[in-house]
Amino acid sequence: MKRQPTFMATTGSGVGVAEQAKDGEWSVEYFLEDQDVRCLAADPFNSNIVYAGTQGNGVLRSADRGRNWEPGGLQGAVVKSLAVSLHEPGVILAGAKPASVHSSSDGGRSWSEMEGFRKIPFRWWWFTPAETPNQAYVQAIAISPEDPEVIMAGIEFGAVVRSEDGGQTWSGHKPGTLRDCHSLIFHNSDGNWVYQAGGTGGGASFSQDGGRTWRKAGSGLAKHYGVTCAADPAEPDVWYVAVAPGPAKAYGEMADAYLYRAEGGGWKAIGWEDHPMKHMPLSLATDPEVPGSLYAGVLRGDVWHSPDRGETWQKMPFQFRGIWRSILLLGR
Repeated sequence: MKRQPTFMATTGSGVGVAEQAKDGEWSVEYFLEDQDVRCLAADPFNSNIVYAGTQGNGVLRSADRGRNWEPGGLQGAVVKSLAVSLHEPGVILAGAKPASVHSSSDGGRSWSEMEGFRKIPFRWWWFTPAETPNQAYVQAIAISPEDPEVIMAGIEFGAVVRSEDGGQTWSGHKPGTLRDCHSLIFHNSDGNWVYQAGGTGGGASFSQDGGRTWRKAGSGLAKHYGVTCAADPAEPDVWYVAVAPGPAKAYGEMADAYLYRAEGGGWKAIGWEDHPMKHMPLSLATDPEVPGSLYAGVLRGDVWHSPDRGETWQKMPFQFRGIWRSILLLGR
């Protein structure tokens, strides 16, 4: 029997780790229960190393798949997003609140702020209604898999911006993207493709030229409040987005949720329930080793798996106490 990957999720209070034993049985353990963990990122060079961004305690680092943690820098900072470079070991980017981007080249031992991010045009009106204080923050940050100098960042609520010189300078808001950014990712290997889910202007958008130009992709979606997105590792034109009518129906116990697959220029409704689904997929993940495989984590803690791009689904034989925005697949 081929073992499943290890799953790690933000639960609303710390992180949960679900792992399959050699006999096929699953166990779930919880860590950092005294921490408000907002995001997770895995080291592509070492599957044992994981980073967590927290609400006021900076970055935390684990070298044993989330069982033990140590300070990873930016002590006292609110860290909303993390990206670990595919190009050079030890390079990490952190998106923070108030909206700023920080970089480390030594695995989080030391950090420096990318000062050019503070010079982005019209950032003075960025404002989030999602939490108090209402300062905007960097909800998503992503590094091109082909060019380490190309970085995308999404602000909730404000803009989606791009750097092509490693973060020294940044564009203004990219037309065609959604200013209320919730999820922003590059394809795992094709740097031309970038995807976004957001709360304004259609729910989803994408780029086919590395983030230079964008096209809104909301036509054909039943609702237009995009929550999260993911992309197939083998075919970049196959990607997924979860949408809802608005935040009340996205993050509440009784959701009004829709899950779609983009393919051939259109959208196809997928999911394990009839639409609207009662439980919102707050996090989507694909497996780089298994094209066609899609995982969806819902607020109440279930993880659903589809082996065939969303055509059929099965609930995984474990449950977290909750899933809030972030689920990771760690190597087998």
